[in-house]
Amino acid sequence: MSKDAFVDAGLYLPQTGRIVAIEQCTVNEKFFRLELTRPLQHRPGQFVMVTVPGMGECAISITCGPREDNILEMVIRRVGNITAVLHGLEVGDTLGIRGPYGAGFDLEEFYQRDVLIVAGGLGLVPLRSLLLPMIAAHQRFGAITIITGARSPAETLFRHELADWREKENVRIIELVDSTDHYQWDGEVGMVTAPIGSLVLDKNRTMVVLCGPPVMYKFVLLELEAHHQIPATQIFVDLERRMRCGVGKCGHCQINQAYCCQDGPVFRYSDIQNYPEGLA
Repeated sequence: MSKDAFVDAGLYLPQTGRIVAIEQCTVNEKFFRLELTRPLQHRPGQFVMVTVPGMGECAISITCGPREDNILEMVIRRVGNITAVLHGLEVGDTLGIRGPYGAGFDLEEFYQRDVLIVAGGLGLVPLRSLLLPMIAAHQRFGAITIITGARSPAETLFRHELADWREKENVRIIELVDSTDHYQWDGEVGMVTAPIGSLVLDKNRTMVVLCGPPVMYKFVLLELEAHHQIPATQIFVDLERRMRCGVGKCGHCQINQAYCCQDGPVFRYSDIQNYPEGLA
């Protein structure tokens, strides 16, 4: 096997990404657009390993939908040494990008189905990679309901895009915050679980996708079971959990016998609901 074939198959070596745009989303999150050496060819829900020369690397969700060009979009929260360095970069700086990794979503599985998206905290970041192609081809889907939650209005993401999506004929957006913190807010106040019971969902045709802090999953799933009885085979959970290498070697992201970086981070709930460590 040639060296190039090995790199394409194994995805162990990073390609170069040049930063072409940076936007401050919140106090702790920045949006990055990179121009890569070659197209990423990713699926919704996948992630990349971002390399900072001399510092190391970290797993970052892809937030753009599948593209034919060589553009990659990410939202990065400042939480440690590597992400602090990333937040200090400027347009024109370069990074190493390897991937994409993970199973991701099969978009065709959602065709002609109603879709419920529940995103808490940073959950909308990876799910934007699924929502963008859905919204762009919304005629292929049934009703699309998006519930988003944040601690406060200052921590909400993609507000302008959510407003644009709301104008689509089959898209409903429900935005919630835990507290307004005296900011102006035209959404709702409460937890993302609050609207679930009042939704009208057909359990035979509704697909559900969840992404957010671990504590969120248990209570959203309880609400879905209590009010809608949607089969576990139609529920997907995106578990962005402790991914360190991307190739299933380090074991940090292991959930029983599954690995988030290889078998996930998108899992069908029916496949992990009996794993003791699944949603812990």
